Amino acid sequence: MAFSPNQPVTRDQAKVMNRFDITKRMVALLRQEEAVIGGIGYTNFDLWAAERRPQNFYMLGSMGLAVPIALGVALAQPQRKVIALEGDGSLLMQLGCLGTVAARAQKNLAIVIMDNGAYQITGGQKTVTDQCVDLVAVAKASGLAQSAWAADESAFEELISLSLKEDGPWLIGCRIDNAKPADTTERDPPKLKDQFMRGLGVRK
Repeated sequence: MAFSPNQPVTRDQAKVMNRFDITKRMVALLRQEEAVIGGIGYTNFDLWAAERRPQNFYMLGSMGLAVPIALGVALAQPQRKVIALEGDGSLLMQLGCLGTVAARAQKNLAIVIMDNGAYQITGGQKTVTDQCVDLVAVAKASGLAQSAWAADESAFEELISLSLKEDGPWLIGCRIDNAKPADTTERDPPKLKDQFMRGLGVRK
């Protein structure tokens, strides 16, 4: 099936949504024990608050590595859908991963970018997406043809549903607000890793 969003929008045209709300909407669509990698900071805080699924991995202190980690999980378990949740600041640190994902053409991988134009957790300093960089356009130029901005919450749900049914890789850009996270992820890396490995069935 060819990728063709019904009403493609630009970053500036996309509705600014609430991160926790769209995270909950995404989690509600997961039915097949899909793996979700939450990037550093508020992205994984809201994933933690939305639902503490054993198939969720909450990154702590590894800025820019949500997509590489998700790619590794997708490679290791090609029958499982894998979603990377990443912020704009973190992705800017690791833009090369987009080309790697495109070159690998990993069918079971989707990337969701939470873009508020700021390094929110460190004080709200502006990122260059606030000024000139369109991460969806960068993704397309990197070879990720199935990349689009979510026009609003309904469009976001449609894009997530499509990524769960059809081959990827996918990249879904989301304009988000600067709301505080709904909770704070438990800071116990060994425990989080163990729970995730059990959730993926690689540890009993």
